[in-house]
Amino acid sequence: MSWDDSDNDKDKKKDPWSGRKKDQQSPPDLDEIVRSMQEKLSVLFGGGPKNPKANGGNKTPSAPASGFSVMLLLGVAAVVWLASGIYIIDEGNRGVILRFGQYHETTLPGPHWRFPSPVDSAIIVNVDQQRFIEVGYRSGANQQASSGVRKEALMLTEDENIIDVRLAVQYRIKNSQDYIFNVRAPEVTLKQATESALRAVIGKSKMDFVLTEGRSEVVAKVEVELQEMLDAYGTGLLVSSVNLVEAQPPEEVQGAFSDAIRAREDEQRYINESQAYSNEIIPKARGAASRIVQEAEAYEQRVRAEADGDASRFSQLLVQYEAAPEVTRKRLYLETMEDVLGNSRKVIMDVKGGNNVMYLPIDKLMEQSTPKAPANRFITPPEKTTPANTGRDTSYRDRGRGR
Repeated sequence: MSWDDSDNDKDKKKDPWSGRKKDQQSPPDLDEIVRSMQEKLSVLFGGGPKNPKANGGNKTPSAPASGFSVMLLLGVAAVVWLASGIYIIDEGNRGVILRFGQYHETTLPGPHWRFPSPVDSAIIVNVDQQRFIEVGYRSGANQQASSGVRKEALMLTEDENIIDVRLAVQYRIKNSQDYIFNVRAPEVTLKQATESALRAVIGKSKMDFVLTEGRSEVVAKVEVELQEMLDAYGTGLLVSSVNLVEAQPPEEVQGAFSDAIRAREDEQRYINESQAYSNEIIPKARGAASRIVQEAEAYEQRVRAEADGDASRFSQLLVQYEAAPEVTRKRLYLETMEDVLGNSRKVIMDVKGGNNVMYLPIDKLMEQSTPKAPANRFITPPEKTTPANTGRDTSYRDRGRGR
């Protein structure tokens, strides 16, 4: 019985809280709060009466109501536990599901459900991310101070020369299951495999080949051999690209090799210049030769045509000469003299049966008749002399000699 239910004054005097109830309210009882919640849940699901005094004034819930409450709490906990198995895979990722620590499946991007822990566990792997490793150098680091980096970079070629090679490899994950389970440290395995493949390719190549025109070929061979090794190990990695950052002789002999490379470049430049000059001069020579040949052929055809024409004209003259020899002979003489005297600038005339010789300066007469000398008077040509007045008319001859 509680202190409040007693009507005895003595009992009220014995109540330790009776004096305090008048001043302040007592703190809530934890057991009372739990019982109140249980009663409310029981009433909500029909498991007990609404009035706690219906059971003889005893506030303790019945056994069936308590069992139902426990089952309800267990059900809520089970729902929460199952809901925790919902997970979402982002684009570019893969989800590797482990069931009791063993591989179960690989899920694609999107929402998924799995058995919550400790039954299943999910490992998210980014398969689209481009990763890279460096062999023989480190980005932003002092390569000279790192002996390990220098040890990676120095390699032996086929002709027993030491070369400093620096390589960068880009890769991504192509199989998340192999990437997680087959190799303990995939990045370390990739780096060691890259160094092994690079040394194998450099060891089969000569130094000049690696330093000059063989860079692309070396990169292609390293990429092929590296991918074959990764597939054989089952690393689940895919090589995206291999970049030969630098290939040069060691620093101790780099000056001498630089001189040799410059000499080789000069040689190649001279060869290119000579080929360019050859490509320029040969077509010109061929064109000139073709032009000369065409001119010769044209000259040949012209000479032949003139010879044929002269032969035909001679044949026709022969017919005329045979018909009238005297007339034809005189005609030929006149035509010949006309051709000869037509190209002469000076003419000397001798009249048959006379003692005077007439000189005609045709070149001077032509110069005076040109418009360049407007001050000179026009000189009329001499009259045609005849045998009757040849000896008397000497005025033209005297004017000609005076000039």
